[in-house]
Amino acid sequence: MVLRYIYGGRLSLEEYDTSDIIRILNTLQQLIPFISFFNLTSKEYLHKVYPYKKIIPKDLRENLFKHFLDQPNNNSEPKTTKEIDSIATKQENLSAEKDFSKIIDKINDFIYKLLNKGIDRKFEKQKVIEYFNDHNINPQEIYNWLLINNNRIGANSIFLFGYFNYRGIIASENYNEALNLFTCALAQDHKLSQYFIGECYRFGHGITRNEKLAFDHYEKAANKSILCGQNSTGYCYDCGLGTKKDLKKAFYWYEKAANDGNIMSMYNIGICYKSGKGVAKDYNKAFELFKQSAEGGYPGGIRMLGCCFDRGIGTKTDKQKAFELYQNAANLGDDLAQYNLTSMYEKLQRYK
Repeated sequence: MVLRYIYGGRLSLEEYDTSDIIRILNTLQQLIPFISFFNLTSKEYLHKVYPYKKIIPKDLRENLFKHFLDQPNNNSEPKTTKEIDSIATKQENLSAEKDFSKIIDKINDFIYKLLNKGIDRKFEKQKVIEYFNDHNINPQEIYNWLLINNNRIGANSIFLFGYFNYRGIIASENYNEALNLFTCALAQDHKLSQYFIGECYRFGHGITRNEKLAFDHYEKAANKSILCGQNSTGYCYDCGLGTKKDLKKAFYWYEKAANDGNIMSMYNIGICYKSGKGVAKDYNKAFELFKQSAEGGYPGGIRMLGCCFDRGIGTKTDKQKAFELYQNAANLGDDLAQYNLTSMYEKLQRYK
């Protein structure tokens, strides 16, 4: 009945999401003991009704205010009103903070999934910005909120602020600040931060380049089931980056990440099967892994699938398919695919 009064007898719950309904019900629950508005004292009105002025219909609110204004002992009303408004503002800020926290958690989840899928580094920032656009998220507002609240935010927020600095979202890249923030987030057990600290050490971002420490952080991330960390650990063993070269261990980590859906690791393990690195050669398995990587959208996988069709590796030769796949990979920025495409074109020209 109270809900119908508040909404003028036209209550339509379909217009509100679950959080709105819960907020209304919680507020009403606090008002139940004071629902007989006109039986309240002025003091009770100011303390127990006025804070909820925004959900009380304007005509009822004005009548109540006039009624209690006419009563004696209202000398402290202006001061009390200011105090109530201050409390209301704090409550609104708290609500906004919760909303930002939810958005930030979702952005974290997206970045986590993006990296664990094995997205190429050069497309990572672009994909995150596309996510903002698709979900009507204003990155400037997120950045400003993170900047203002950086002394009292959780691990996801600290990481995201570091990520904004690392990828140069809104402001220019600030690797020193990014590394500091990733380190703070890691102290709160933010697992993906471990991987990004490894990236900082590997490429000398915000700190002196140190391949050994890069490997250490990648390996720790790998042991926490971070797929991009597993792929990078495999790469370190594959190339002897920060650790002793060990092709069997490289294959182990590539396979572990590939089995959980990392398209970059699918490409890497395909290379292992094609070349016999850390495992016996198997062109059929190489072809299938390149195909899976290509279907996931990884440019290297698309190129190598083209190579399989070009040279008959694990499948029948099909120059037309090879040409199309090279072209697709080249359009995604794969330099080797562009080279292969040019080479095929020159051969076709010679045979004309």
